[in-house]
Amino acid sequence: MRLRLQDKRPLPTRRNWLSLFLLSAISTTLTACNKTPATTSAPVETVETYTPIEGAVEFDVLPLQDTEDSVGWMAAYTDEGRTTRFRIEFGSRTSSEEKGLQVSEGQGNFFAEKDSDPLPLLESLQRALQVKHLPARVQKVDVLPFDYVVLGENQARSADGSFRSKPGGNWTTMKVTLAKGKGEVFLNLNPAMHKAEFSVKDGGSGDIVVGEMAKVF
Repeated sequence: MRLRLQDKRPLPTRRNWLSLFLLSAISTTLTACNKTPATTSAPVETVETYTPIEGAVEFDVLPLQDTEDSVGWMAAYTDEGRTTRFRIEFGSRTSSEEKGLQVSEGQGNFFAEKDSDPLPLLESLQRALQVKHLPARVQKVDVLPFDYVVLGENQARSADGSFRSKPGGNWTTMKVTLAKGKGEVFLNLNPAMHKAEFSVKDGGSGDIVVGEMAKVF
């Protein structure tokens, strides 16, 4: 795959960011709130493992210092010595009730990082999200906003990639929307494991999702 990027960023350095993620023993997770920032909660005491599946791309996350109204993560995806790096920021959530169910949602941002090689993650997302057409030209941006809805918290991930609440785990499952609602992808986060994943959502919007993400990776 060849993407012609219109900025002049330096060539990526081949760093293994996985060692950085081993330095953190615990991290924060998102919890429901009503017009207040996300807060921390204790991890569930359970043994968890990650099983790769088709339709999902796993990457590593490291918690950043929270602010009054946001929770941040450094993210890295490494493949064959090449690393895609970016930051994720989740803003405050608001809670509402729809059809008898509590809905927690908010806005967030993906941030570009210097010395990031976009191709490793974009190529993996192309396969996982069933992308048919990659953008021929990409206009790079420093910040890519998104909307998110929390689908579940304290979830356990099964070997087939599904999630369950009993017995629970440390996954928070979310739906992320890009391009003013045109592109949707699942973003699932496990701070106890320092793992996250993008996974495919039905609807055939993978081309839009990857086209948007290419702007910031």
